[in-house]
Amino acid sequence: MIQDLVSTIIPVYNRPMMLREAVASVLAQTWRPIEIIIVDDGSTDETVSVADGFAQSHPEIIRVLRQDNAGPGVARQQGLEFASGEFVQFLDSDDLLLPEKFALQIAGLRVDTEAQISYGKAYASELGVRGPSPAQRTGEVFRSLFPALLAEPLWPTMTPLYRRNFLDRVGPWPRARQLEDWVYDAQAGACGAKLQYVDAFIAETRNHGEQRLCQLWRGDDEALRERVAAHISVFAHARSADVPLSAPEFLRYARTLFWAAREAGRRGLAAEASALLDLARTIPQAKSWDIRLFAMGAKLLGWQRVSRLAGRVGR
Repeated sequence: MIQDLVSTIIPVYNRPMMLREAVASVLAQTWRPIEIIIVDDGSTDETVSVADGFAQSHPEIIRVLRQDNAGPGVARQQGLEFASGEFVQFLDSDDLLLPEKFALQIAGLRVDTEAQISYGKAYASELGVRGPSPAQRTGEVFRSLFPALLAEPLWPTMTPLYRRNFLDRVGPWPRARQLEDWVYDAQAGACGAKLQYVDAFIAETRNHGEQRLCQLWRGDDEALRERVAAHISVFAHARSADVPLSAPEFLRYARTLFWAAREAGRRGLAAEASALLDLARTIPQAKSWDIRLFAMGAKLLGWQRVSRLAGRVGR
């Protein structure tokens, strides 16, 4: 591990133009020293030559790794295994860093020596237009990931900066392609991560109009199964972090599990729907009439019929 060095890991699959912009945003950082590890996740277009071009232009900073297409989690983990920095930045090829990001976050971590992760505000842009409000919950200050993480992911993937030695405790990235960043944050939360907050915009997540992996579950049953597994994992990590089932965030999480159970049931994934509903029913304050009625209906009518009926009633 090289002191002061920031290792940026960029997984990429068939995003040549966006890769150029993502890498440029790292090279524009006011902080030095930096290294960039591009992990090509089996690209089949000019992304390969774009990545190689960067490595040739900046051999002292940029390295390219390659793997068969396995998803961003696997790619991030491969990059992490080759990272040499005291600090680690994960950056999807869709997104951008603002120039002062590393400088601001490292300054924060130098002062707050108990914190393992620094985060700040992120812009959310829609087809090139930045929204006025911070993305997700990056405008809010948290000292720990749980229990807030139960409600929803707190930040886009490129927002945090990590101490490298802490990531050894967190463990490897999930191999899944759905919600793997949420589960990774939950792993960090179960390790007791303390957060340091930078009250400034430091990054930008972009909705570019092209399909993203996070949208595949809508038409792909295997992707939906991965989302189910992610929900179950987040629940388990929250319990490992000693979040009591009586916490208000668990009530909201129960509603999330209930919604996911209905979606899995509607798609004919009975085992997954049953696992989610059983998990929701372990949360005492979540034993509401609609969950109990849904469970009874599933036994009488089957998962698909009761899920479709519940959807019509909900609308």
